[in-house]
Amino acid sequence: MSRPILEVLVWCLAVGLLLAVVAVAHQRRIASASRRHATALRGDLRARDLEARHLAEVRLPALAESLHEESVQVPGPLHESIADSPYGHSQQRVVEQFTHSVNAALARADQSARAALMTTMRALQSLASDQQLVISAMQNRYDHPGILADLLKIDHANAQFGRRAQAVAVLCGAWPGRQRAAATLEDVVRGATSRISDYLRVKTIAQVDIALSDRLVEPVVLAVAELLDNAARHSPPSTEVQVNIHPTHNGAVIVIDDCGVGMHEQEKHRAAWLLSGSRSVDVTRLGDPPQFGFSVIGVLAKRYGFTVSVDSQSPYGGVRAVLYLPHPLLTHLNVHDGPVLTAPAENNAASKPPLRTGEFPQRRRRDALPDLQAPPTPAPVARQRPEQAAAVMGAFQRGTRAGRTSTPPEGNAPGE
Repeated sequence: MSRPILEVLVWCLAVGLLLAVVAVAHQRRIASASRRHATALRGDLRARDLEARHLAEVRLPALAESLHEESVQVPGPLHESIADSPYGHSQQRVVEQFTHSVNAALARADQSARAALMTTMRALQSLASDQQLVISAMQNRYDHPGILADLLKIDHANAQFGRRAQAVAVLCGAWPGRQRAAATLEDVVRGATSRISDYLRVKTIAQVDIALSDRLVEPVVLAVAELLDNAARHSPPSTEVQVNIHPTHNGAVIVIDDCGVGMHEQEKHRAAWLLSGSRSVDVTRLGDPPQFGFSVIGVLAKRYGFTVSVDSQSPYGGVRAVLYLPHPLLTHLNVHDGPVLTAPAENNAASKPPLRTGEFPQRRRRDALPDLQAPPTPAPVARQRPEQAAAVMGAFQRGTRAGRTSTPPEGNAPGE
């Protein structure tokens, strides 16, 4: 073989070898890129699997819990990079649809619960009213001091029963259901006191003769009764619940101080939210057992224009509740046409003329008086003659019954 041909062959082999080296290098780069891409895909797939598990096991359960309890924090995605990707957007749409579905289900449950409670409470209120008629009839029929004392106890228990049914009905959207005459703030507090079990522990100091307008009497009585009941239940049974009534520059306040253990900051925050009435309260989220008191007060405060706060401490280490009534809700009563509440039985009997043998007090029903009676304090019948005891109990039960004249329950009129 000649030399030129050999050189050509050498150059061809060199070029071929160079092309082969370039091809191998290129293939290696492609393979390396493929491996990196495959690794990235596996990492992305693993991250998506973790995000899907995190969504199903953590985020959605926390979201459902937060719809019941506001203090629960809902975590976000594990990887911020995924949150901005189409996959993350898809997950966010799942969260939004889940929230909408849960809220819709809760709304349906709340509506059903409200309807059932409303019907039940209205029936219970009707039963309480019927029972009150029976009690009043028995008070008209019997003058025996022992029987009257027992009837007063039954009357007091029935008042508490009616208040609880009334409070739940109000929370479910009902109106208080009674029309009252205007009453002084002291009479309002006395009426509220008569609707709680521990009425003997309530001590009231009134410094004003300001009265509430007629449409505010029943709502404020119910709100004060809930506050007094809460104060009594959360303080030692041997302590007093003090009530002070003060004028203010733009209205008046009813201040309730108890000797309980007070409230934590989180409890104060939740109480303030409930008492503001700023949002509709889901009756299915009131705890077990359900706590209606602050929620009912919030509904009444929002509807009628007064405010209630429990965020300060009483001088006795417990809770101070302040019910503020702005000036437009207040009025003044003339001495001759103001509401009359019978004084304690002993004082009432002393102002009556002496009874002849066999004579009992005559009962006369008076109209247009507020449904506010003093707490039923049994008369000391054991130290009196039968005629005197009958006069005392008859006079006292006249006073408690005189305030019961009211119109039938109102409808859901916006003018309430």
